Amino acid sequence: MLINLQELRGYSVRPDPQALTESVRPAAQGDAAAQASVCGAMLWASFAAPGAITQVFDLISRSQLSLRTDPAEILAHSAAPPEEFWQQFEATLTGPEEGYDATSITMAVASLGAVLDDDYAALSECAALAYMGSDNAADKFVPPMISLTALADFPDGSLARQLLSMWVDNGFDPEVLDRDAIGLNGLSPALRYLNTRILQMHDIWHLVAGYKTTSLHEMAISAFQLAQFGHNYSAMFLTTVCTMSHLKQPMGFPLLLQNLSEAWVHGCDAPDFMNIEWEQDWHMSIEEVRAKYGIVPFAGAFPADLLEQLSQAS
Repeated sequence: MLINLQELRGYSVRPDPQALTESVRPAAQGDAAAQASVCGAMLWASFAAPGAITQVFDLISRSQLSLRTDPAEILAHSAAPPEEFWQQFEATLTGPEEGYDATSITMAVASLGAVLDDDYAALSECAALAYMGSDNAADKFVPPMISLTALADFPDGSLARQLLSMWVDNGFDPEVLDRDAIGLNGLSPALRYLNTRILQMHDIWHLVAGYKTTSLHEMAISAFQLAQFGHNYSAMFLTTVCTMSHLKQPMGFPLLLQNLSEAWVHGCDAPDFMNIEWEQDWHMSIEEVRAKYGIVPFAGAFPADLLEQLSQAS
């Protein structure tokens, strides 16, 4: 049974925790209605009830991995997205004719935040303040841009030089997106700090937490960030990608669900990255940084470049 976006909207409601838990395994086995239930729960949490993001994604991930869950009632306040959101979300799922690259899909998903209910921003700020991993974000100063020249002053093999090499060799932008161009200064205090710091530290966390810069691992590190900080953009991104798969390539949905779940649990088990002053460790090697904080690199079930391999083969 194929399900279209209009039908999927009917699943985008406050989920029953037990029913959601029981939908995950059938979803991973290709059941279309079960996939719609999982995507619907993600949609509701990510775009209507940011205070429920952690609970919903934890239920999904731990159910997928056959870990113990706590199916308590989901009580978070919600603000249903308006019709404009659904129109833009459909356009996002369709995407550009030439397909998405890393920057264009990031911009497309980020722009969805502008067409949500007016109450969504306040709900997101409350959720960010309540999340332990955000480390009192509202009280922190927004960090300045990292200087490439300063990174070059550190010794070979150091975290700073590894980061610099990653940026230079791959032609990456230091903060992924321009913080001013996407309006981070207009966000409320906790969200402004968290989003700025995540943009700034994203590639550092790739290196230290063991995530490659492949398509599958970009999805995985989004789940890691979501588990770490309750990052609502990461929830939106993962929800969008999973919905795309469910509606357009349902055979790939189990792979994405497993990848997401493994990285979510990795993020839950790792120390609080937002609480680490990474600039103080620029001089250390990645192995030394991992040893200092007890960081275990990500070890997913699939090769990091699996999607690239499949694309090449096809």
